[in-house]
Amino acid sequence: MMSSKTKYIFVTGGVSSSLGKGIIAASLAKLLQAQGLKTTIQKLDPYINVDPGTLNPYEHGEVFVMTDGAEVDLDLGNYERFLRCNLTSEHNITTGKVYKKVIEKERHGDYLGQTVQIIPHIVREIVDGVKNAAKNAKADICMVELGGTVGDIESMPFMEAVRLLGREEGRENVMFVHTTLIPVVGAVGEQKTKPTQHSVKELQGLGIRPDVIVGRSDEVLDDDIAAKIAFFADIPREAVISAPDVKTIYEVPLLFLEQGFPQLIEKRLGLKTKKPDVKQWRDFVDRISNGGEEVEIEIIGKYTSLKDSYISHEETLRYAGAVLGCKVKIRWIEAPDLEDSGNTKKLEGVNGVIVPGGFGNRGAEGKIMGARWARENQIPYLGVCFGFQLATVEFARNVLGLEKANSAELDPDGPHPVVDILPEQEGVVDMGATMRLGEHEIKVLDGKAKELYGKDIIFERHRHRYEINPNYIEQIEAKGMKYTGRDSSGRRMEILELEGHPYFVASQFHPEFKSRPDAPSPLHLGLVKAALANKKA
Repeated sequence: MMSSKTKYIFVTGGVSSSLGKGIIAASLAKLLQAQGLKTTIQKLDPYINVDPGTLNPYEHGEVFVMTDGAEVDLDLGNYERFLRCNLTSEHNITTGKVYKKVIEKERHGDYLGQTVQIIPHIVREIVDGVKNAAKNAKADICMVELGGTVGDIESMPFMEAVRLLGREEGRENVMFVHTTLIPVVGAVGEQKTKPTQHSVKELQGLGIRPDVIVGRSDEVLDDDIAAKIAFFADIPREAVISAPDVKTIYEVPLLFLEQGFPQLIEKRLGLKTKKPDVKQWRDFVDRISNGGEEVEIEIIGKYTSLKDSYISHEETLRYAGAVLGCKVKIRWIEAPDLEDSGNTKKLEGVNGVIVPGGFGNRGAEGKIMGARWARENQIPYLGVCFGFQLATVEFARNVLGLEKANSAELDPDGPHPVVDILPEQEGVVDMGATMRLGEHEIKVLDGKAKELYGKDIIFERHRHRYEINPNYIEQIEAKGMKYTGRDSSGRRMEILELEGHPYFVASQFHPEFKSRPDAPSPLHLGLVKAALANKKA
C-alpha cells in the first residue's frame, strides 16, 4: 500500500432492493484480502430497530449472532464466511443504534446544551462509527455496504455521512461502487439502462459520484449497454462491471477477478499489491459446484417460505458436501403443515433431518414429530437450539412416558417442564438483546461430538432463553439420551446424543454461525457423513 491511511470502499444500491450488495461487498473484500491487504467490512442498515433481534424472519431473514453476542443482519454471516473472520457489533450500524447512542449522549449532557439535529449529530455518529470500526480492525481497507436503495428517505443520513466521510478522508482514500439493476424489457429481450441512469443521477445529486457501476442482470451485460452506462456515468468502460446470475454466490469473486475489478480498485486508491492468490477459493468453488453423489437433508422449520431464514444452515450443508465430495439437496418442510397433517409421510425418503432454532408454539409439535420420526427410524438427526430442546421434549414424552412433557416456553403450567427458563431470564421484560447470546465455553465428553470436534473444550455461539431442566437429566440419561456437552459449570446442557442411533445429535448452541467454506461445522459435517452412510445402507 502506498499509504498507511485506511482506504474506504462504499457499496450502494439503486433501482431495486435485494440486488446482492452484500455478496458484492464480500466478494470484493475477499479479493482484496487475497492481495495481502488487511480488510474489514461493515454493514449500515437504515431501519430504526436497534438490531434485527426482534424482527420477523419472514421480513428480514436469519438473525446472525456474533462472537460478542451482537444480533446482526444476515449479510454479516456472509462477510464472516467469505473472509473467514469474526466480526463484532460495531460492524453493523443501524439507525436505531445511532439514534439510541445520540439520545443517550444528549441525556447525559455531552452536547453541552446544543440543539441535537440530524446534521451534524446523527451524521457525525455514523461517520465516527465507520471510522472506529476501521481503526479497531487496523484495516488497510474498510469495505462498507449501505443497506437499502438510493433515494429511500430512511437512508438519507447514511448517504450524507458517506459524503462527509469522503470529504474528510480525501478522494484518494475513498471509492464508491454503485450496484444497479439492468432489467430486460420486451419480447426482444433488450437490456434497459434508463433505471440505472436515474439511479446514478440521484446518487450524484446527493454529492456522491460512483467510480464503478456493477450491473446486476440475468445475463452478461451487452457491450454496447455497458458502454452506454459508462458514458452517462462519466466513468471508463472498464469501470462498468457485469454481475449476471451465477450458479453459486462463491463464483462472484472469480467473476470480478476476470473483469479486472481488483486492478480498478488498485488504480483508483493508489495501492500497490500482489496478484490475488485465489487458488484455494477456485478449488472450493469447483468442489461445491461439481459434487458427486447426491444426499438429501430435510430442514423442518416454520419460515421455510423465506429460505434466507436458515441461510447459515444452507451454506454449512454445502460446505460439508464440498468436503465429503457430495451434493447436498435440501428438502424444505414447513413444521406447521406437518403438524396439521398429523402424519410424517412428507418426511419419508430423506437421508437426514435438521430441526433448526426458533421460538413459540407455531410448528413446535411438527418439529417434535420430525425428531420422533428420525429417532424411531434411525435417520440421522441434527437439532439446533430449539431443535435440541424439542428433541428432549419428544424423548421425555415417548421414551420416559412423561405425559404432557414440554418446554415451559410453550406450556408454562405443564406438569413436566423438561425445558425451563434460564434462571437469569426470570423477570426479563425487554425482548431485544436480552437472551443468552454470543460465544460460551463448552466441555465436551466422550461421544460423537467429541470425535468430530477433536477437542475437550470448544467455544460456540448461543441465542436462547430456555435450557434443559436439570431436575430431569438423571432420568433422561438413564434411558439412553446422554448430554455429552456441558457449560463450564457443568449445570447447563449443551450437546445431546442418543445411544444406539447412527447419528442423533443436538446442540443448544448454533454451530452453523462459525462454519466456514474450508471448515464446516463439525456437527453438520457429521450429519452429512451419516446421511451418506444412511443412503448406502
